Amino acid sequence: MFPTVVRLDADTRTAPGGPDWVRLGDDVLFVGDEPAPHVPEGRAARRHPQAVRREHLHVVTQIGGVFERAHPEVPIVVHKGRYLVVEVEPARAAALGRDAHDFSIRPLEGGSVVFETRSRNAARSIPGPAVQALVDRLDAAEVDAMLTTLVAFPTRLSTSAGFRGAAKAARAHLDALGYATRTESVAVGGRRSLNVVADLAGAASTDRALVVVVAHLDSVNHADGPSGSAPGADDNASGSAGLLEMARVLATHGGRHDLRFVLFGGEEQGLFGSTHHVRRLPAADRSRIHAVVNMDMVGTRNTPAPTVLLEGAPASQAVIDGLAEAAAAHTGLVVQTSQNPFNSDHVPFLDAGIPAVLTIEGADSTNHAVHTAGDTLDRVDRALLLEILRMNVAFVARALGVGEPAVP
Repeated sequence: MFPTVVRLDADTRTAPGGPDWVRLGDDVLFVGDEPAPHVPEGRAARRHPQAVRREHLHVVTQIGGVFERAHPEVPIVVHKGRYLVVEVEPARAAALGRDAHDFSIRPLEGGSVVFETRSRNAARSIPGPAVQALVDRLDAAEVDAMLTTLVAFPTRLSTSAGFRGAAKAARAHLDALGYATRTESVAVGGRRSLNVVADLAGAASTDRALVVVVAHLDSVNHADGPSGSAPGADDNASGSAGLLEMARVLATHGGRHDLRFVLFGGEEQGLFGSTHHVRRLPAADRSRIHAVVNMDMVGTRNTPAPTVLLEGAPASQAVIDGLAEAAAAHTGLVVQTSQNPFNSDHVPFLDAGIPAVLTIEGADSTNHAVHTAGDTLDRVDRALLLEILRMNVAFVARALGVGEPAVP
């Protein structure tokens, strides 16, 4: 067969369903044997020049374009930045993905949506005044000060003195805001790291749900090794500083439900901190988690329009929808969504059946500075970071019941 890529209508962004179609943003890949009759009239189409076998088509999810740089010999059928459709025989695909950390590769499933761009013409909710007041409290100077503090450590490798210093500073910040804080000891490759956990009780006397905001505090230099400089400004001082600013804004939110912030260690070595945290969640907490919002790389603008990707799973569709609605009401962000979770701290929650969503800068695969000494503060786009924080604060505030009538 000859795969055909069809560009969607710019206004509706709709696409036919069925097992022969796979959606990737504003493109649809037709993977049937008879493409011509299925291409809608008037839509631009481009046909792959080589015949391929259906079972050789795989979807790659990559960080920082690492797959295409590491495997230039693998033919790319569709290139959509973080997501690729590639042609590779199944046995080799399995071998490529076996020990991979910065990309995943899986068979292409017909009738699926790899990711989509939400229509900007969708109905927008009217922001409630109490929620809007919290969004308006976000302060770029506060975010910048915390970013500067975090990147000042030569590295925040999760078992290093720099990481412990950053964790100490973050915990002191949360303590000063009135949160009940604690640490969790985390094993990472025979050494120890830690998570910083901060809790704030809601105003309701009973039946309080739990809303969780997370980010990883550690950084890494894959180019020069463990001793290399790892300022990690975008990955992930941006998410950590954003979390700490959200904690400041929401410290007196007044909503019904409980709020928890977690800064994880060991993410870069294999999600050690988040896996540890989820495995040790008390049953009572696990059952009442309403939503988990993960911030990982929210500070570099890689697209002409400011863009955010919301990545979750079917279990977190309501959280994806709520974040997209908050973005429409409070920001000018272009919103992309995906149910193909990969390699960040939302994944252990999803594996446990807990609704979690990653918020990450759009087209993150074009950011080649991550995991190098070049991930520096000058690369952080404060305007994009503040837009993503507006979305996240608005969603979390609504999930906490901010502005709703008090219920005994």
